[in-house]
Amino acid sequence: MSSKLALLTLLFLFNNLLVRGSDPDPIQDFCLPELDSTPSRLVRTSNSQCKDPAEAKADDFIFSGIKFPANFTKTGFASTAVNPAVFPGLNTLGMSFVRADLDVGGINPPHYHPRATEIAFVLKGMVYSGFVDSKNRVFARVIERGEVMVFPKGLLHFQMNVGNSTATIFGSFNSQNPGLQRVAESVFGSGIKYELLMKAFGLTEREVSSLRRRFMPKPPKEY
Repeated sequence: MSSKLALLTLLFLFNNLLVRGSDPDPIQDFCLPELDSTPSRLVRTSNSQCKDPAEAKADDFIFSGIKFPANFTKTGFASTAVNPAVFPGLNTLGMSFVRADLDVGGINPPHYHPRATEIAFVLKGMVYSGFVDSKNRVFARVIERGEVMVFPKGLLHFQMNVGNSTATIFGSFNSQNPGLQRVAESVFGSGIKYELLMKAFGLTEREVSSLRRRFMPKPPKEY
């Protein structure tokens, strides 16, 4: 194979990888799932699951579930995700949304979205917001009402309310299924062997056990 042909082949494969790394373009105006579609099927784009467009109504493209904040967690964070599982009108459109509220001093712990870039708009409040790039540089500052910050796809980012009142943020993603991985839960709540965690972070077995109890998912309650 000539060097020119090898280079063209490499470029083709690289371009193909980039295309496959994003949500596919829709092949129709919209695709409202059939009533019997389950949320797990909503990430697919098959025409066979689309409701007849003639049956679509304005209400199919309106979502009212983010008028009010959700309940705050122990970290002072509340969020409502808006994706095709709760808002079928988004199906196949390659985007999703979130409303996030931060209590005074509340945090959105370090996390990342493996499949999407996020744009965060501050509706109210003052939020220390930032991300870390692949060279471990931190890009962060306080953003206020009316300001927007972007978190590049797959990069670790975080938020903390530094104001004297509740803060509200609207986030938009360029994927209908951006994914979410929180650092602490992924490391200490995923079942990684004790020995590895002890060596990686310089922790004792007791410290790892304490962190695991804190971040390991709780089993569902039986009723």
